Amino acid sequence: MKDKLKKAGHIAKDFIKKFAKGTKHYFKHNALFITFVLTAFIEACMLRFFTVKNFTAISPLFSDFAVVLFVGSFAYFFKQKNRYKYLMTWSIIFTLVCLINSAYYSNYVSFTSFSLLATSLQIFGVGDALNTIIEIKDFSYILGPVILTLVHLKLKNTSYYDNIKTKKKARTTFLKALLISAISLGFFMSTVTGTDISRLYKQWNREYVVMKFGVYVYQANDLIASLKPQISPLFGYDKAAKQFREYYEEYPSEKSDNEYTNKYKGKNVIVIHAESIQNFLLDTEINGKPLTPNLKKLSEEGLYFSNFYAQESVGTSSDSEFTFNTSLLPASNGTVFVSYWDRDYLSIPKLLKQQDYYTFSMHANKGNFWNREVMHKQLGYDKFYNYTVDYTINDEDIIGLGLNDKSFFKQSTEKIKKINEEHKNWYGVLLMLTNHTPFTGVEDTTDIDLTYKYTKVNEETGETEEVINDYLKDTTLGNYFTTAHYADEALGEFVNELDEAGLLDNTILVIYGDHDAKIKRSEYNRYYNYDPETDSKLDSDDPNYKEFTKYDYELNRSVPFIIWTKDNQEKKEIKEVMGMYDVLPTLGNMLGIYSPYALGHDIFSIENNFVVFPNGNWITDKMYYDSQSDEGILLDDKAVISADYIDSYTTRAEKEVEVSNDIIVHDLIKKTKESNDVLKENKNG
Repeated sequence: MKDKLKKAGHIAKDFIKKFAKGTKHYFKHNALFITFVLTAFIEACMLRFFTVKNFTAISPLFSDFAVVLFVGSFAYFFKQKNRYKYLMTWSIIFTLVCLINSAYYSNYVSFTSFSLLATSLQIFGVGDALNTIIEIKDFSYILGPVILTLVHLKLKNTSYYDNIKTKKKARTTFLKALLISAISLGFFMSTVTGTDISRLYKQWNREYVVMKFGVYVYQANDLIASLKPQISPLFGYDKAAKQFREYYEEYPSEKSDNEYTNKYKGKNVIVIHAESIQNFLLDTEINGKPLTPNLKKLSEEGLYFSNFYAQESVGTSSDSEFTFNTSLLPASNGTVFVSYWDRDYLSIPKLLKQQDYYTFSMHANKGNFWNREVMHKQLGYDKFYNYTVDYTINDEDIIGLGLNDKSFFKQSTEKIKKINEEHKNWYGVLLMLTNHTPFTGVEDTTDIDLTYKYTKVNEETGETEEVINDYLKDTTLGNYFTTAHYADEALGEFVNELDEAGLLDNTILVIYGDHDAKIKRSEYNRYYNYDPETDSKLDSDDPNYKEFTKYDYELNRSVPFIIWTKDNQEKKEIKEVMGMYDVLPTLGNMLGIYSPYALGHDIFSIENNFVVFPNGNWITDKMYYDSQSDEGILLDDKAVISADYIDSYTTRAEKEVEVSNDIIVHDLIKKTKESNDVLKENKNG
């Protein structure tokens, strides 16, 4: 027995020696490859740590490791001296994937998409905003290429590149790496469910995909998904058309009949697209002075929908324009204004034109921004007045992306006067601009004081003195307050100018915030937990500290929606939850128009409204549900929420996202040939 144990011990010892020797030999002759694998793998782990916080989750570890091994293994098809170039190329690609996604997530709480490349020119219009997007932690990802370069330079001084492997040995090493990659992939696939595969395919739940599949699989899948605008119309039409018919059979969009039906039929309409204006601004005061007094006044004098949410995706302002006008959700990949501009959409301007309205839009930015020159015509606007052609531009009037709001409104008033003289009825949308990120350029044009002032007793002199803390200086939130106040001033002046010109007598004014300001949660945490006595943020263990949670952040993204008339006949706050896609059914019912393809509802004709966001999250009056993490928060303490309640709304949310995307991608409204009948019905009735 002792001899057997001794023999087994020798065998084990020999195995360990051989394994150690083989490992040492492998590391010695594959140092560059191993460096590449480790750095790219660590970068992926860092990304999840900095974003979704699931650093130790098993499945994405196997997934990212498998991808990196698979990509790196092909280096062995190159000659030894060329492998560095191949591996460095992929190291840079993986680094950019992680760096860009990290920065994007920090600012937008989502992961970026290749579909954004189609709209990358839009980013250059807000180049100054890049200073607020990139953080110090994002530069940590460049360590991958740096370390790989250092290893390469060190190896050049050795015989590493002289030990040229035969093709046979290189092929063997490639197969070994590929085998380990396959084993890792196998472990990963054992953790994947049918639901996971479905979410990978649909792609709109990006955070979930990264948490489950890792960033590299997500980005590769996203590349494929981003080609759908060109490929999808060629495939899947029958399935999409079937889902389209079944959805509207189950959830038909019906005409409303309530106290507001046709209330404003025949009235002129001015819509204000209020750039980045959020609801919380209306109740914010600085040193006892309201931040947006004009918006507050208008909300108190009209119909104010105080629980209203934008439903934008990567197309931000253009997405909100699209959803406002059509009651459809943004595209799941790409943006409608850029990728799907050539479809037939049933929109508010088109429906009003059937009632002999003249329709127009005005914007103080360049006409090609978000492809508006083309898309506004497609939405049914008779004319698009824009910065490039229709406005007088002086250097002193430029703020941010274009003409400042005050000059824009003043010049627009003159144009509306002429339109009013030439047309009996008209519908116009004016897109504001100055309150656009990076929220700068108005410091010398507004008198708002953002400092915190208080009095205290000087311990040395015993006298009372005033202390001024400029705690919002050089913060994005402070800059946002300043430009929002300016935008509010501009809006107040515009309403007065319209009134003086007699343009409000037969007109309803509609105001909506197009989306939130995309300010980081950390800034809100500091703002709501600021201690003037120490001029610092309260510690999390302080009894007065209030955590601004991710749900606080999501709910704080609500934007104002106001319908106002000069006679103030309707003064009411509507607190029911409402989304941008509810505008067409609600406002349309007041104007006597209707779309059978609306995904939203007339808020005055529905109980228990439901709003779905493009990422699959949803909100009701009872709860906000985060489909990314499969958890939610109650908004009504008395509500009793069952699993069936969550499942039913989650299923409904997925259907709405899919059907809306099918309508866009496959041009289903045009292909069903129903829109012409609807237009005739609106014209006759």
